[in-house]
Amino acid sequence: MMADSTSTLDAGRAPSGLSHSNIYKHISVIVPVRNEEGAIRRTLQQVLAQDYEPGRFDVLVVDGASTDATRDIVRELQARHPNLMLYGNPRLLSSAARNVGVRQSEGELIVIVDGHCDLEGGHYLRRLAEAFHRSGADCLGRPQPLDVSGASPLQRAIAAARASRLGHHPGSFIYSAQERFVPPQSVAVAYRRSVFEAVGLFDESFDACEDVEFNHRVDRAGLRCFFTPKIRARYHPRSSLKGLFDQMTRYARGRVRLLRKHPETFSLPCFLPAMFVAGLVVGPVLAWFSSGLAAAYLGALAVYALAVGTASLAIALRPGNLALLPWLPLVFATLHVATGLGAIREWIAGPPPRRPAASTDVQAGA
Repeated sequence: MMADSTSTLDAGRAPSGLSHSNIYKHISVIVPVRNEEGAIRRTLQQVLAQDYEPGRFDVLVVDGASTDATRDIVRELQARHPNLMLYGNPRLLSSAARNVGVRQSEGELIVIVDGHCDLEGGHYLRRLAEAFHRSGADCLGRPQPLDVSGASPLQRAIAAARASRLGHHPGSFIYSAQERFVPPQSVAVAYRRSVFEAVGLFDESFDACEDVEFNHRVDRAGLRCFFTPKIRARYHPRSSLKGLFDQMTRYARGRVRLLRKHPETFSLPCFLPAMFVAGLVVGPVLAWFSSGLAAAYLGALAVYALAVGTASLAIALRPGNLALLPWLPLVFATLHVATGLGAIREWIAGPPPRRPAASTDVQAGA
């Protein structure tokens, strides 16, 4: 019988009747990176400093031909940490990096940690192993709040907008704080090795949303995902509107590829931004021919402006947020236009050409 999902385990000892190895299994931490010199040292130091027996976890950095100091930083840390490995990712795709890590890993539990996130405290791996044990789940999901400590007003505005109902898919659990079993699509980041044996690896025709596509197959296979804030990771908001625009465009293209492969993943909220952008382009043309269409077009713009203004004001009126008000409408507009344009561009471009299968012979330290 599965343990009660609300129970907790002692942070330092295995419960009576259970051996230490039954709970604290070998964990492989996969860190896909490309040009992360500004964040990779801090992220790896947090992983390597975990209060988890060093012989029971390893860290596999998979680098996509970085042109900055990322690999030098990893090699420097390798001199002090024999459980830190560096592999090359010649295909440069995040999906391919994950697959290199999975193929090279030996852990019974596998967790993906991005090279630009912060783990909260030194108990991350311990809590991950405990959550697997007490839930009996096949994979674990976590919240992924944007880190706003020391951020600029723009970064704080991005973080606040992304966490609002107008800034992310309403079906996502990434900003939830309640432990429970959930669909894995938007949140699963840690897996038992048996999951990969059951559903295969990440699809390398994806350069974004590869995790959502993989997790969709996990869900379709009937495997269970347990969501717990105890393995929360914090991400850094983009530092410019252009960076946010590029991020959301890439994500939207991935969502369209997901829909092509799995038509059942269609949901109207995901494609409302594309309809919005199409309306911005087509609306003025139609309005030229009809006063009724012109009124409908202007009315739709007024409704959108009212929605963005209301959401921006609600955020700005929270304590300490007034300085964000000038940025919030720009952030919301960037989110929606970028997501819409990305989806339209992907539909126009059509399916990407099939790539040859990647070699599994990846050299350490490449």
